[in-house]
Amino acid sequence: MTTASPEKVDPGVQQDLTPESITLADTPWVTVVWNDPVNLMSYVTFVFQKHFGYGKKKAEKLMMEVHEDGRSVVSSGTREEMERDVQAMHEYGLWATLSKAE
Repeated sequence: MTTASPEKVDPGVQQDLTPESITLADTPWVTVVWNDPVNLMSYVTFVFQKHFGYGKKKAEKLMMEVHEDGRSVVSSGTREEMERDVQAMHEYGLWATLSKAE
């Protein structure tokens, strides 16, 4: 059994640890659910409650954003987490995409 050795840093190389570089690397991703002509508003509310664990009031608020604005950001986190959420929304039959948070 071998263990990985710690990454060695060349003392002659300066790392960019400015707040801007850290912020860009840590920028979260979001899951966006889009309005569609198929799913009922009650079903979209149900999906938000079931998958994300949102209460009825929050799920209805997000559903109304989807209905009235055509889209709603329903979750945020790492890219991998948002890929899972988008996949879940697709499995429920909702239109969803992921993007970097603005």
